[in-house]
Amino acid sequence: MNMYGSTISMLEKGLDYSSTKGKMIAQNSANIDTPNYRAKTVSFNEVLKNAQSEPIHAYRTNERHINFSTKVYQPGVSKLSSLKYRQDGNGVDMDKEQADLAANQIYYNALVDRINSKFNSLQNVIKGGR
Repeated sequence: MNMYGSTISMLEKGLDYSSTKGKMIAQNSANIDTPNYRAKTVSFNEVLKNAQSEPIHAYRTNERHINFSTKVYQPGVSKLSSLKYRQDGNGVDMDKEQADLAANQIYYNALVDRINSKFNSLQNVIKGGR
């Protein structure tokens, strides 16, 4: 039974995106001194396209009903191959990485806060409003 429709699953996808973006930022920061390293990024547009192209999941009450299914998506990770910030070919801009990290942390905290409020309201219903 799905209490909140697709709200929880969409928030989960947002957390997956944020987690993947955090990993890419950490990987870029760790390779700041690696020659010829190209910075990686996670494309939200790719994630959005994948989520929009996802088939609808439906509950079948009869075998003649159309069988809908969902597919698993992966966030679009890509290298920024044209950027070089130093003579050794490294493409990592630490100021940009720190700004992206701060923005990603705010996004992640907002999603976690929203999921907590969903679960708190469910807990309130279970306790009978007490």
